[in-house]
Amino acid sequence: MKSPQPCYGQRNARLGTRSTPERFHYSPGPPYSDASTVRKRNPVAGAAKSVVGLFMTCFNPTETINSTNFGESEEFKPPSVASDATGSNRDRRRSSGRGVYGSPQNSTHEREPGSVKFTMEEIYKATRNFSPSLKIGQGGFGTVYKGRLENGTLVAIKRAKKSLYDKHLGAEFQSEVRTLAQVEHLSLVKFYGFLQQDEERIIVVEYVRNGTLREHLDCVHGKVLDLALRLDIAIDVAHAVTYLHTYTDHPIIHRDIKSSNILLTENFRAKVADFGFARMGADSDSGATHVSTQVKGTAGYLDPEYLKTYQLTEKSDVFSFGVLLVELVTGRRPIEPKRELKERITARWAMKKFAEDDSISILDPRLERTAANNLLLEKILELALQCLAPHRQSRPGMKKCAEILWCIRKDCKELSDSDFHSLSSNSRSYSVSEE
Repeated sequence: MKSPQPCYGQRNARLGTRSTPERFHYSPGPPYSDASTVRKRNPVAGAAKSVVGLFMTCFNPTETINSTNFGESEEFKPPSVASDATGSNRDRRRSSGRGVYGSPQNSTHEREPGSVKFTMEEIYKATRNFSPSLKIGQGGFGTVYKGRLENGTLVAIKRAKKSLYDKHLGAEFQSEVRTLAQVEHLSLVKFYGFLQQDEERIIVVEYVRNGTLREHLDCVHGKVLDLALRLDIAIDVAHAVTYLHTYTDHPIIHRDIKSSNILLTENFRAKVADFGFARMGADSDSGATHVSTQVKGTAGYLDPEYLKTYQLTEKSDVFSFGVLLVELVTGRRPIEPKRELKERITARWAMKKFAEDDSISILDPRLERTAANNLLLEKILELALQCLAPHRQSRPGMKKCAEILWCIRKDCKELSDSDFHSLSSNSRSYSVSEE
């Protein structure tokens, strides 16, 4: 049987096998603060221990972290048509976006970025004057309503809180509009337009009817997501974030990748939403390696290096994605304040169990303990460990994460076809057409 080693590191690496050049290297050198504890025969466990140490000091059980001084006014000017006066790198990104990461469909409106503006009359009509019966969500930005446009399209309409119109919320509004206007991908929510009039600030995006990933992990909808389906969801998210980092005109860092910002369709396709914290990444053409900016994000998902240095890169999204992978296999929230102390930070607890060769004990108790599930669990945790590396240079890029997840899915099916077939009975391929 063909070895899956070229795609990702095998758990056999714990027995002393050297990692391949394609793998994340678990070096006992400077990247890890507790390198002295790394056992030569178990480099993965050693790396897991260092990641466990990382979580000891980097997270507090608070919810969303907002900047006290946004300081990014140039980034959040009102949306305008993207300039073509950039260098070859931008041209390459634009052409590359028509490949696997480019949307094969035309958008609902023929538009230039940010040019679709709704009237207040259209918004009132779509929401029946913001009827309480159509309210589907509430957040820091404001209230979300389900609406229907004149052509029958179901949409989600985000209405900002009027009483909290400060410069931070205004910047978040501009950020979301600007970002959504520039992107289009099957695994990103579609942008239909916006309204900015007097005190009203409204964003209109597609309505995704099956709720959030977090709701499904909490079984709010009454059905347990099997592990194969959770892997498919992770692949969708990885492709979406890869598109943002690599295939847009300029790299976009989401900054708030988390389960409550991932919406699921009726066919369990994942769509990444909420671009209020999105930020343009560094201009690699100029030699820049990072963007210095105030910290934004959600506790439990935040890159500790970004927290300490205020240096933001695409690898901050990779760290958040690693937390999300742990969330997917455990079913737990990143911070569980009601649990005993050693289990409150889920990723720290999971990596400790992984280092102790006790991964099966962290699997979501609602999932079956099968050979196929155990295989998937081990390989997903190994990728999560790479994403959670203390230093950004040691983390894989999102494109590599997507490739590894595809290899996990492919090779697990080959290695355990019968078990995986039953496990995936309710799953779907990423290539399924948009419903």
